[in-house]
Amino acid sequence: MKKEIINRVNACADYIIETKNTIREAAKKFGVSKSTVHKDLQKRLIEIDPTKFKQVDEIFKSHIETRHIRGGQSTKRKYLLDKQET
Repeated sequence: MKKEIINRVNACADYIIETKNTIREAAKKFGVSKSTVHKDLQKRLIEIDPTKFKQVDEIFKSHIETRHIRGGQSTKRKYLLDKQET
């Protein structure tokens, strides 16, 4: 694996661990696609650093458990903004 890929994987993993942000937010931060971040953190990270992989995996599991709540909050904000504009 190329050194630049390894560096990106480690940087993304550290960012997710420190901030608890989502894949989308990490993709924006590093200027890559969501697919790239997902592959980096689900396939490549386990080969590079299994300990970090476990930490990132736990964060992703908590995101999956709470995504319906975040989606509902987002929809609520959208309709409140629409209501204020009219």
